Amino acid sequence: MLKWIKRLVLLSIFLGLLGIGAIVAIYYHVKSDLPDVATITDIQLQVPMRVYSLDGELISQFGEKRRIPLTKEDVPETLINAFIATEDSRYYQHYGIDPIGILRAVTVWASSGSATQGASTITQQVARNFFLTREKTFIRKIKEVFIAIQLEQILSKDEIMMLYLNKISLGQRAYGIGAAAQVYYGKSVSELTLAEMAVLAGLPKAPSNLNPISSPKNAEMRRNVVLLRMLSENYISQAEYEQAKASPITAKYHGAEITLSAHYVAEMARNKLIELFGTERSYNDGFSVYTTINKTNQEAANQALLNNLHNYDKRHGYRGASKTLWQAPAEKWTTEQITTNLSQTPNFGDLYPAVVTSVAEKEIKVISKNSNGAVQSIFWDGLKWARPFISDSRQGREPQKASEIVAVGQQIWVREVEQKLELSQYPDVSAAFVSLNPQDGAITSLVGGFSFVQSKFNRATQAKRQVGSNIKPFIYSAALDNGYTLATLVNDAPINQWSGSAAWRPKNSPEVYDGPIRLRRALGQSKNVVSVRLVQDLGLTKVIRQLEKFGFDKEDLPRNNTIALGSASTSPLNLATGYAIIANGGFKIEPYIVERIEDAYGTVIYQANPKIACAYCAELYAQQENIQPLTEAQTIQEQGANVCPIAPVSEAQIAPAAISAETAFLTRELLRTAVWGGGSWQDKTGWNGTGWRAARAIERQDMGGKTGTTNDSKDAWFSGFVGNTVATSWVGFDDFQRDLGRTRYNNNLDKEQTTGGEFGASTAQPAWIEFMQATALSNPALSIDPPNKISTARIDRKSGLLTYQTDHSSLFEYFTEDSVPTEYENRVNDFETKAFSSGNGSAPANAPASHDELF
Repeated sequence: MLKWIKRLVLLSIFLGLLGIGAIVAIYYHVKSDLPDVATITDIQLQVPMRVYSLDGELISQFGEKRRIPLTKEDVPETLINAFIATEDSRYYQHYGIDPIGILRAVTVWASSGSATQGASTITQQVARNFFLTREKTFIRKIKEVFIAIQLEQILSKDEIMMLYLNKISLGQRAYGIGAAAQVYYGKSVSELTLAEMAVLAGLPKAPSNLNPISSPKNAEMRRNVVLLRMLSENYISQAEYEQAKASPITAKYHGAEITLSAHYVAEMARNKLIELFGTERSYNDGFSVYTTINKTNQEAANQALLNNLHNYDKRHGYRGASKTLWQAPAEKWTTEQITTNLSQTPNFGDLYPAVVTSVAEKEIKVISKNSNGAVQSIFWDGLKWARPFISDSRQGREPQKASEIVAVGQQIWVREVEQKLELSQYPDVSAAFVSLNPQDGAITSLVGGFSFVQSKFNRATQAKRQVGSNIKPFIYSAALDNGYTLATLVNDAPINQWSGSAAWRPKNSPEVYDGPIRLRRALGQSKNVVSVRLVQDLGLTKVIRQLEKFGFDKEDLPRNNTIALGSASTSPLNLATGYAIIANGGFKIEPYIVERIEDAYGTVIYQANPKIACAYCAELYAQQENIQPLTEAQTIQEQGANVCPIAPVSEAQIAPAAISAETAFLTRELLRTAVWGGGSWQDKTGWNGTGWRAARAIERQDMGGKTGTTNDSKDAWFSGFVGNTVATSWVGFDDFQRDLGRTRYNNNLDKEQTTGGEFGASTAQPAWIEFMQATALSNPALSIDPPNKISTARIDRKSGLLTYQTDHSSLFEYFTEDSVPTEYENRVNDFETKAFSSGNGSAPANAPASHDELF
């Protein structure tokens, strides 16, 4: 007996040595193919790019894989226990491999001839996920074992566990438990219930077949297995087990937690990131991009643009249903058929699809995509706008009943207005809106069109459109730089300019001519012929050079006098930047959209360093004085545009001057007049500026702006400022052949009425006003002090000359010190005036000009 025991011991030793030798031999056989395991400490998990607003609202996420990296402190112990119980119950006891599991896998392979049995430990799964493929072969399994052993030597158990939980694929493009919790439940891992944790812990075995969204039954059975394993390992109590097992499967798909809609901004940020770091790093390194927009401004811009386009569309008539699903006498679709069809139709902007199920005289019933099969009503107030669309300039009669508008079985577009459904349609017309801070060029909101889903063309940055009368402030600034003043008289009279046998006859709109008119009033009333006369006098060379200062591309500027009427083309963003130069005192700032970029660990790796418009700083540097930091009370809002917004500012950070401070101030005054108008309403000499609607809606003296309409009303604009916000609104068709048309209606067969055309004031300005009402009014008004070289003088309203009169025939006007008039107006009576030179050539003593006394 002892002999047999001795032989058995020797055999065991021999087999053990043989096994060790075999392992050593296998190790050296595969050694050259094994990766450097130490590199795992430097491995970067593929984390998508996330784009945020300046105030931390998530705008978008880019990347193929969704992953939210977590630390051990972020993960509930119960969730870790769920994975341990299911995947590797002896995880904290073994050294990387589980001999029992390996023996089981070898036995199955030996008996069946195929490697169908797993039994990998969590450490082995980490080895496979980071260094190997998923093919089930003996050699791969051997490599996995060696790598797992090495991992255990260089990493702690907790470190390996977090690599596993952050790396593992859990379906729906979710990698790691952080992303999976958000995708399936819209929660963070700390908010998950026991039942939900068990669902996630059951997914690694087969993420597709056990998916709780597509295969809820399979997911439920797998979850119960996980719960049973947790119970057997004493991680949960019997009561917890029973309660979790009885819970229904509630998973549904949750996209990224987008909290602010700004698709065009996100695309601009994505392009900037790729420009800086390349495509691969941008999509995989977990960068967080913080843009310059803020939630208040962006939401206001979104809503203003949508409302404005819908209002335009309603004025021009209803183009009909998007399609007809069934017609009588065909059988009516079931609710299930309707909801299935609607689920396949995407939403656009604030529009979503609906199907008409019944039509009464003044009401219709619909099932909408958002109603979950419930029937909703659209009442007459949400229908009666829908006159038939005939053309852009012609509409049909107003409907008298709902059946004249829609029919049962039609698929239509609806939107919610003040918590009620309204019939709507996808606008044919396009629009763009952009706002920015004139002090440094930070874009505070941007909308490139009605729907990014429908069209990714960013009209705010990519569309170059003729600017119409929005160009006039820039031309007037050139005049101010060349001897003109706000009081200079220019003849507002028809022009006939002959070129060969053809005549060019620019006209005012409306065709009203006032004869000699002061420059301030000419801009305020947007006199076309005055702008033409200025260009004729200045010459095209000077005008083009001036426009280049405001950001116009020389190649987009026509070499003829039509430039005076806005035949030059630029984008809404470039135009807004030009107006910002006027608003900030003449500094050439550059617009930017990315404020900073952080890596996956929160370290700032890029910080914008914009040029700052700072007259205060520029003056002190010019005097070679030290800049002193401003006190907390010395903010822009309280001190005006001439105070440094960031203190101290280095000389290199000061934006260069595009125009002089004096020219910027006087041009700003022109824009204020275009909104506020002028004259005296007491003696019936008062008049409205073309932007008068803003004055009625926004009672702010630090506001100015200009309407713009191009030839044949193909483009409508409004650009302007309130306080430290500059914004541009544009409306037009992407098809250059279409104009914005007119609104006509015919209530009686024998009488057609016309309500008017589409212009900058009626078509683009409403969006600008709505935006400013929602944003700028909450900020204190700016007090804009005239530059040191600006004086005031009392002048005659008609002649622009100095006057001794103090009644409504006179007003105070701003002048540069070297351009104050020296002649006086001697008003003999209402019909005869005589100019004469003052005895000493000096103007009246300067006096602060109030709004009532100006213009």
